[in-house]
Amino acid sequence: MRVSRETKGRKGAGVTVITGLNINPVELKEIARKLKIQCGAGGTTKSGQIEIQGDKREIIKNFFEKGGKKVKLSGG
Repeated sequence: MRVSRETKGRKGAGVTVITGLNINPVELKEIARKLKIQCGAGGTTKSGQIEIQGDKREIIKNFFEKGGKKVKLSGG
């Protein structure tokens, strides 16, 4: 699983993108909901990935590591 920050095509506004989650869409939405609460930010799910508004990489990394998943940070 990768957690990266993207600004391209978003008019300079950064989002944190979580990719590599091989789970069904219902579980993906549930994880996104929990992450939005944890980060205190908005977000969405798109084509098998989760997008959270702002640079929340460390918070998201800690969230998944507590659940026992390996996380790799990428992007600027």
